[in-house]
Order: sequence, then C-alpha cells, then structure tokens
Amino acid sequence: MYEEIKSKQASIAVVGLGYVGLPIALEFARKASVIGFDLKQDRVEMIRQKQDPSKEMPPSAFEGVDIAYTSDPQDIQSARFYIVTVPTPINEHNEPELTPLLNATHSVGKVLKKGDYVVFESTVFPGATEEECVPVLENESGLQYIRDFKVGFSPERINPGDKNHTLVSIQKVTSGCDEESAREISRVYDMIIQAGVHQASSIKVAEAAKIIENTQRDLNIAFMNELSIIFNRMGINTFEVIEAAATKWNFLKFYPGLVGGHCIGVDPYYLTYKAQELGYHAQIINAGRYVNDSMGRYLAKQVVKKLINKDKHPRQMRIQILGATFKENVSDIRNSRVVDLIDELKSYGIQKIDVMDPYASVRELKEEYGLELTESNDGPYDAIILAVNHDQFTDMPEQEFIQRAAPDALFVDVKGIYRNKIHHLDYWSL
Repeated sequence: MYEEIKSKQASIAVVGLGYVGLPIALEFARKASVIGFDLKQDRVEMIRQKQDPSKEMPPSAFEGVDIAYTSDPQDIQSARFYIVTVPTPINEHNEPELTPLLNATHSVGKVLKKGDYVVFESTVFPGATEEECVPVLENESGLQYIRDFKVGFSPERINPGDKNHTLVSIQKVTSGCDEESAREISRVYDMIIQAGVHQASSIKVAEAAKIIENTQRDLNIAFMNELSIIFNRMGINTFEVIEAAATKWNFLKFYPGLVGGHCIGVDPYYLTYKAQELGYHAQIINAGRYVNDSMGRYLAKQVVKKLINKDKHPRQMRIQILGATFKENVSDIRNSRVVDLIDELKSYGIQKIDVMDPYASVRELKEEYGLELTESNDGPYDAIILAVNHDQFTDMPEQEFIQRAAPDALFVDVKGIYRNKIHHLDYWSL
C-alpha cells in the first residue's frame, strides 16, 4: 500500500475536513494523490477558495498540492487508503456521541473494496475502533475484516492555535490490525511526519494512548483549579505559588483556568464511560472533571460576591467579558466554558453582559449558545473579565481598561496574564 500511494497508483481519501482533517489532507497532497471529503458543502466551497474555515492556515498552505475536494460520498470510492477525522463529542449526559464517527464509517463502508485500508484518527475509548466501527465496515461492504480489508488507528495530535507544535513536528502514533497493516500504515504516515512515527503494538493501545494524553492534562489542571479555590480562601495568589514551586526541577508547571474545547474537556468522559461499562467507577478522573466543569460557575460566584461587597447590586451591574472561544487564538467555540461563566452571572440577575472576541464567529456563537458579540466598549463596566488570552487582549495598557471601567471596578484576570501590571483597578485572578 505504501509503494502504491508513494507512486500515486493509489489515492488517499480524508473524510472530514475540520481542524484535524484539512491539515492532514494538504500535507499528504504534497506527496500523494488525495481526495478531501466533507459533508458540509459550504465548508468545501471555502476550502476550494483556499480559505481555512478554522482560520488556522493561510492561503499559501493550499498551494502545490494534488487534491480534489468534494461533498459527494461517491467521489471517494476510487481511493484505497481512507483516513477518518470527524468529531467525537459527548452528549448532555457526558456520554460518548459516536454518531458522526459511525456516519462517516457507513460512508466509507459503502465504497470499501478488497485490499483497502481504513485508518481512524477520531478520539475514542479503547476498543471502539474494532467494536463499533469495524462491524459497520463489514456490514456495509460485505467484506471480512483483516482478510479483505485492513484497519488502523492513528490518534490526531494537532494543537489548535499552536504555530510551533504543528502536524509534521509532533511524533505520530500509528497502529494496525495485523503486522502487515501496522507496518504499511506507519510507512504511509512517515511520508509526512518529520518528527517520526511510533508504532503501537495494537489498535487498542493507540486508542488508550490518545485518551490518557488529554486525561492527564485534565487532572493536572483540575489540581491547580482546586488549589486556586483553597489559596483564594487563604488570600494568596495561585500564580505566585506556582512560580515559587516551579523553581524545583521536577515540579509540573500547570495553571488554573477554564477547561473546555473538544479534547481535554471531552476525552476523559470517553475513558470513564468505558471504565463504567467494565464495572469500575473512575474516581480520580470523575473528580477532576467535576472540578474543571464547575470553574465557570465558581468564577461567576466570586465576581458577584466581590461586587456586592462594593455595594453594587446585581441588577445594576455591567460586566465586560473578553474572550468566548475555548482557548486563545482560535475561532473554535465548541464546549467553551466561558458560556458557564456567562450563564451563572445571568442567574444572579445581571442583565448587562458584553462579550468581545476577535476570533469567534458571530453567527456560530448566536446559533450555538444564543450569545451576542459586541465590538464596542459600551461601559462603564463594574467588572472586566479577561476570560481568554487572545493576543489582542494580553498586551493592553491598564489605562485602556480604566477608561472603560466604572468607579471601584474589578479586573478579573483568569489566567494571571496581568499579574503585577494592574495597579489602579481592583485586581483578582484564580
């Protein structure tokens, strides 16, 4: 398979052209023949115009590539190597929502041929590829797993907004359903990954490796968030404590904050779901998720308490929130915990909450959360909350905040960016 792809006798189909699929499709298209498929016609049209819907890549990234874009699933039937990169979210009960993944698998299964390869990159619980996806491929194609077609798993490791740790510079984990597929899949990815490839011993090991990457980060951040609650009661700054502790070589330097998005805020639930299915209640992981999921509400409560102590009444409070996406310098609003902060503030009767974000889509924010964005500073504000560290927000002079602040206003710096830089406003951070 590797030799056929390298010589362009066989083509690659990338199913799902989101923040993961599009960079992979373009990178492979510099070395091989690629078909990029996405169900959303408007997304495909944007990409054809050399525009990245995720706003991660410039138009130059679309130059010099051998790729055809389509929203017609029939167009991928000529491919021999399929890469599935669709979202794997959770539902309202914090359980895996595999519908997008299974729908994509059905599409691939309908065109699957003898000798084809299917590699899944979507994050799932260990065992999902072979337990959930393979039966769909067999039923749709009428072919037999391993004998007629091969399957692998290679977890995505793209970090949105990160210009240093890019697709090609992060070592790729690969796996296959047997020795042959493991070797061939590894060689195919090695065509584009400059950092090299780590070949896992099985599909389930590769699935588990991905799920614990984000769960580990989630737990470390939860620990820092819990510390911030404790230190707040002690009257000491968490970031100053971390700075002091980090002078020891083996201290892990994580920070408190809002934990959302489609990875860290979601993936641990895939692991706890599978653990529950196996009869084990994952106590530490669930505890970490509880702490991180509650931080938006905690922040809102602290803000309201501090403003009430300034003799400000909730119904007269005016608050500005800077940032609405799930992390800095990205446009993605999926699972943004800033929404929890806003909802909790509203529950206290606060009616004037202005949200600014240079990256978020006005339409998407309105459709997903019913939130409006504003581009003007319609102050004066009783509290200014820096919720997301977009570059546009992290180097502003204090005078700019003062100009939009009401008398005795509160400046809330969620990630401690302005520590020791705010001198004339009442400053508070996690």
